[in-house]
Amino acid sequence: MATIRAFKAYRPSEQLVTKVAALPYDVMSTEEAKHMVNDNPYSFLHVDKPEMHIQNPVGDELYAFAGNTLNRMIEEEIFIQDESSIYIYGLTNAYTTQYGIVCCVSAKEYDQGIIKKHENTRTDKELDRIKHVTYCNAHTGPIFLAYKDLDQVTAWMMSYVAVNQPVYQFTSEDGVKHQVFKVSDEDVIANITATFEETDALYIADGHHRAAAAAAVARNQVNTRSPQEEAEYFLATIFPKDHLYIMDYNRVLKDESGLDESMLFDALRKVFEVEYVESEVYTPIERHTFGMRYHNKWYKLMLKPQYVEECDPVACLDVSILQKHVLDPLFKITDPKNDKRIDFVGGIRGIEELNKRTNEDMDVAFSMYPTSMDELINVADAGELMPPKSTWFEPKLRSGIFIHKIE
Repeated sequence: MATIRAFKAYRPSEQLVTKVAALPYDVMSTEEAKHMVNDNPYSFLHVDKPEMHIQNPVGDELYAFAGNTLNRMIEEEIFIQDESSIYIYGLTNAYTTQYGIVCCVSAKEYDQGIIKKHENTRTDKELDRIKHVTYCNAHTGPIFLAYKDLDQVTAWMMSYVAVNQPVYQFTSEDGVKHQVFKVSDEDVIANITATFEETDALYIADGHHRAAAAAAVARNQVNTRSPQEEAEYFLATIFPKDHLYIMDYNRVLKDESGLDESMLFDALRKVFEVEYVESEVYTPIERHTFGMRYHNKWYKLMLKPQYVEECDPVACLDVSILQKHVLDPLFKITDPKNDKRIDFVGGIRGIEELNKRTNEDMDVAFSMYPTSMDELINVADAGELMPPKSTWFEPKLRSGIFIHKIE
């Protein structure tokens, strides 16, 4: 069973929500964040990305700044506190409309594997979020989760938003429409909570480091003399899997293979059908098909049937196929997470970004067919992990709309 529960959210006043709501801290550089803030003192990036203000922090100075800033914003009533509620959060962009339930989920169930992951976490990034949660005494950005086979929850959400007024409705600077509906009726909350108890798993779509950090904070709280019950739960938004939109997550790299063009294409043709494409860009339209930009020309690479491994949920992923048959053996990139010769370009930047990068600082680009939610769930259910940079979800959830205080 999966446990969800209502919480007493701190959230921005209606007049300030458009100024407070911000993209997640980890989708931008510090310089990009400074530009986004643009003299906006209310932006949640002041809490989420304190390095904008402190260039050479000493000790935990960054995290203390974040906590102090959040407390000041609460004291100044930039944030108000609700009664115990759950929320419906809707996001609409050019590709999809998705509605999810904002609530708290169990850190213990994360440790038990009921909340399933598909990526490993890095210790340094996990520690960063542990300190941020600890100094803020709060979960400040919802973990992006998905559910399956709960059609009654989806139907209830859609009927609810059709007849109720949102507490927030605004369009952010990137053209995404945001809607938030508050649900405080205890009987309705009890029914939704009971329905989630019927499912055996929730799936992390995005936010692995924040989820791992929240679980670590919960474990630390259990060992203290005065543990806080709220610390045993963390903030999440749970969407039906069929609402979610995954974009392509493409690759660009430096060519230090030592292979000339003839040698490279001879090696590729052993595994792929290779076809020259007379176009400015090439975007794959089916699984196991890739685009490659090499020497300012695009090629279509189609995996030969004998190399397909559909029985293995990880090996059949296109990101795994590219790594196994191209990046590792031909370009000697064995550790894509840490190798400086490779970079990853999210589909939101546009396929033309691959042309730009290979004209400027990289040599070869690969365009990918997006990983699907079913593939993600198959990997998670098998207890396996995806290769790094396998999924790029859009639209991004905004931080700062909901705050879950631990105490």
